[in-house]
Amino acid sequence: MKYHTLVRQALIIDGSNTPGYIADVGLREGRIEKIGDLSAARGEHEVQANGRVLAPGFIDVHTHDDTVVIRQPQMLPKLSQGVTTVIVGNCGISASPVSLRGDPPDPMNLLGKAEAFVYPRFADYRAAVENAQPALNVAALIGHTALRSNHMDDLQRTATPTEIALMRVQLQESLAAGALGLSTGLAYASAFSADTDEVLQLSEELTAFGAVYTTHLRSEFEPVLEAMDEAFLIGRHAQAPVIISHLKCAGAGNWGRSPQLLASLEQAAKSHPVGCDCYPYAASSSTLDLKQVTDAFRITITWSTPHPQMGGRDLQDIAAEWDVSLMDAARRLQPAGAVYYGMDEADVQRILAHPLSMVGSDGLPEDPFPHPRLWGAFPRVLGHFSRDLGLFPLHTAVHKMTGLSAARFGLAGRGEIREGYWADLVLFDPLRVRDVADFKDPQRAAEGIDGVWINGVLSYCEGLANGRRAGRFLERSGDLRGGF
Repeated sequence: MKYHTLVRQALIIDGSNTPGYIADVGLREGRIEKIGDLSAARGEHEVQANGRVLAPGFIDVHTHDDTVVIRQPQMLPKLSQGVTTVIVGNCGISASPVSLRGDPPDPMNLLGKAEAFVYPRFADYRAAVENAQPALNVAALIGHTALRSNHMDDLQRTATPTEIALMRVQLQESLAAGALGLSTGLAYASAFSADTDEVLQLSEELTAFGAVYTTHLRSEFEPVLEAMDEAFLIGRHAQAPVIISHLKCAGAGNWGRSPQLLASLEQAAKSHPVGCDCYPYAASSSTLDLKQVTDAFRITITWSTPHPQMGGRDLQDIAAEWDVSLMDAARRLQPAGAVYYGMDEADVQRILAHPLSMVGSDGLPEDPFPHPRLWGAFPRVLGHFSRDLGLFPLHTAVHKMTGLSAARFGLAGRGEIREGYWADLVLFDPLRVRDVADFKDPQRAAEGIDGVWINGVLSYCEGLANGRRAGRFLERSGDLRGGF
């Protein structure tokens, strides 16, 4: 028997949250054909794993890679981490369906300038991804804020019945064309004025498709439990699973409340499919939001349109140099981006370790000085949190980034090492794997990622991308009405 690729003597951690085992894996025509003792077989390409870990490729469930997958399809920040699938369209912002009348509203500007938004229909975006053939697989959510911007002349109010009807048509068309579900970013000014009923009505389109509802909560600060209740209400109404994006206790006054948040999540999960994602850092990153400007913790500017030279500098230092208050400095910098050191490490670890949480990077590829999660999130879970701190065993770390993620988003045939599944795989050294990117030097590839296959094609090997791009657009392939 001859395979296209044969990986010998790997420690298989298969994504199912069970301990690993030593085996050979044979790949043919983009899929995993055989797992076991293949010592008598041969491969056109053979890899001696020598006990290194072979895991499913990591699924980054929370990205803002919507337009970069088309413009920079090599996707090195993700490929170098072992990521083989990105889910775009999070936090209510998506590249499609979008018809701009000017500059993209905040925070849609996180996805690029106006010229990046050229997909009035979701089918147009899907075709563009397929034509670009990125190095990674791409699956997409539809952003609530994107829909609002298409049909509303003023985002500082709730939508009218006519506007909601028009949004529903676009959402329905997008779901029919393979979108995974609906995302909201209710904390942002462009969606905060949308009342719960607006989202409830939109969410009704999810029901027929068995699609998912994901949400950047209306607040991650003091009213976070009320915001979670709103999310659960919307999910129950639509009979749609709920995924809370980057669950956190934001703001110094909120630190230590993670047990309350997780208890709320657990209670909701007793009667409805719910979960969350999180990133493995105690600092967030987004646009510079005046509501979050404080002297209670450090804030670093990642970009500024009027003052680009301030990227990488702390807001406090900028304010001192200009001899103005923090708030006045922030106003002068806008539009801008920022990293907020506004979380407590104990809360981050508690949420990350919880069985209902997955891993998502929430990286911002457009930032000239990005948060290091763009390059380091997944190796950080494997190295720092699993190996070094012992927060959970390695097979659980892998599960949170693979099998759990595929199940939550209905990505059939992905996320586990099983015969017949697509050969999205990562080979890594469990003793060497670690994130190298940090807040001072954030654009650095991880160590210990030795091989990455996408749909059976080796695209990253021994620390280098080889230019082969075998990614696909992944349409929703599972009906989630019965749960994850």
